[in-house]
Amino acid sequence: MSRLLVLFFAFVVAPLSHAALTIEITQGVDNPTSIAVVPFSYSGGDSLTQNIPAVIESDLYRSGQFAPMDQNDMLSYPHMSQDVHYRDWRAVGAEYVLVGRVSKIMGPMSIQVEYELMDVIRQKKILSGTVKGYSDKLRAVAHNISDDVYAQLSGIRGAFSTKILYVAANNVSKGQFRYRMMIADSDGHNEKTIFESSEPMLSPTWSPDGKNVAYVSFESGKAAIYTQNLGTGRRSRLTDFPGINGAPAWSPDGTRMAMVLSKDGNPDIFIMDLDSKKLTRVASHFAIETEPSWTVDGKGIIFTSDRGGKPQIYKANLADGWVERLTFEGDYNARARLVPDGSGLVMIHRRNGKFHVALQQFENGRIRLLSKTDMDESPSIAANGAMLMYATQYRGRGILAAVSIDGSVRYRLPSSSSDVREPAWSPFFDKK
Repeated sequence: MSRLLVLFFAFVVAPLSHAALTIEITQGVDNPTSIAVVPFSYSGGDSLTQNIPAVIESDLYRSGQFAPMDQNDMLSYPHMSQDVHYRDWRAVGAEYVLVGRVSKIMGPMSIQVEYELMDVIRQKKILSGTVKGYSDKLRAVAHNISDDVYAQLSGIRGAFSTKILYVAANNVSKGQFRYRMMIADSDGHNEKTIFESSEPMLSPTWSPDGKNVAYVSFESGKAAIYTQNLGTGRRSRLTDFPGINGAPAWSPDGTRMAMVLSKDGNPDIFIMDLDSKKLTRVASHFAIETEPSWTVDGKGIIFTSDRGGKPQIYKANLADGWVERLTFEGDYNARARLVPDGSGLVMIHRRNGKFHVALQQFENGRIRLLSKTDMDESPSIAANGAMLMYATQYRGRGILAAVSIDGSVRYRLPSSSSDVREPAWSPFFDKK
């Protein structure tokens, strides 16, 4: 049971310095779709701060489902659909062609990008759009286009415009560390520190609207749950009870927070009404109850408990308190999260003494390993349900890694000199 308790507070750190996360694709699908992202034209005079087509290429490549064509292999560089000669693109093996035009416009959003996606086999335009953005935030513009292209070709909403939250630590002197709560784009770029402390932080989580985050901080010398508004930076301490204050999780409607408290002696799951601050205990038991997450409809709590002797996943109905066990395979299943459509659970599963990210589909109850690493923690699912991110070890350092929900695509997000943990993938953001 010791590892279950460790999940509250353990954060293994190594000497590190500030460094952005990078992407290393380790596995993609067989026969990925070939797509040509043609260099966009630009009429504006001064140079752009980002290469928009390069960001789109990177996004699509990172999904593992696409093979962007090398620009040197392109026979022409059209910028409009009427200039695309399908025979030439068939000759070089492209299945789809994306062209675009960047221009300056008046107003705060001073950049406009028009794009068109062509199906080479059917010889027709299948998508077009216009995205406006700020000249210093062109990666956001590119991610929006990537989302649209991915949705058109896969039938799944793109999540390239989402963000990730994670914890990093700096070894500032012998035995002294500086902990940082970080936010970055889903590809690891544009990282930003939203809070730092000389004491550990863990368990970050997003509000459903993506405007606030919650996490556990030890800045006062003991664990406390804080919320923070990302727009203003304002922080509020939510709990500061004796003992454990951990594992915050927002309800789907954003009005309540599930958490683990040991204020009465035993670690139990509570739900706090965020307006009144009233606490309600969930599934009280003499065993350790931890790691709550919500059902999709907000009517139940998924949690980890050793009430059966070993850590397993349970579900509590909030209306009547009924508790049912969800996992039976293996002697350790923890940190469960429902996939967005509610069809299964992603969790940490121990097999042969190693901890893997795994998926259990409710239809058949079987557990399937998704990760090939063996010290995995803290899985967090992308808003579209296609990928999930988790913390693991690589070459002696804590890194973030990602795997598709079917296990076919994998990539790492290492930092050259950082130890990172506790990823939390954001919800979708409304496009401006």
